[in-house]
Amino acid sequence: MPKLDLAAIPQTNVTGYPPPFDAAVDGRWYRRLAPVAGLTMMGASHVTLLPGAFSSQRHWHRGQDELVVMLSGAAVLIDDHGELPVGPGDVLTFPAGVENGHCLHNRSDEPCVFVAISAGSREADSGEYSDIDMVFDAEGYARKDGTRYEATRIP
Repeated sequence: MPKLDLAAIPQTNVTGYPPPFDAAVDGRWYRRLAPVAGLTMMGASHVTLLPGAFSSQRHWHRGQDELVVMLSGAAVLIDDHGELPVGPGDVLTFPAGVENGHCLHNRSDEPCVFVAISAGSREADSGEYSDIDMVFDAEGYARKDGTRYEATRIP
C-alpha cells in the first residue's frame, strides 16, 4: 500500500556521531520511511526537531543528493551562505558534490517537522563536516587526518 502509517513506524533519536558531536542532535527524532515502503534506491526520513535541536552537524555529500520539505514549525538553515529562516512549504535542495556544509537548527519554542530525502549510493558516498574535525564514508567517521573514530554510521 502506498500510504504509510507514520504512527506504526518506530521513531528514534539514535545517532552514529561520536561524542561530543552527538549532543547537538539529541533532540532530533526520526522515522525511516524508505525501508518500510520497500524503497531501495533512495532514502527518506520523517524528522521532528525539538526546540534547540540540530538536524545534523553542518555537512555536505560527495555522492548523494538531498532534498528537504518543511512540513510544520520553523527552523533556520545554516550553510556556507549564512542563515535563512525556513518554514512550512519550503523546499531545500543540496546537490551531491557541492561543498556547501548545511544543517537545520530549531531555534523556536515548538517542534518543527520535515521530510528529508536522499538519492545516490550510500556505499559510494562520502563527505565532510564543515565546522568540526570529522569526515564520513560508508565505513563510518574519521578525523580529517584519516584517524578513525570508534563510531559507526547509522543506516
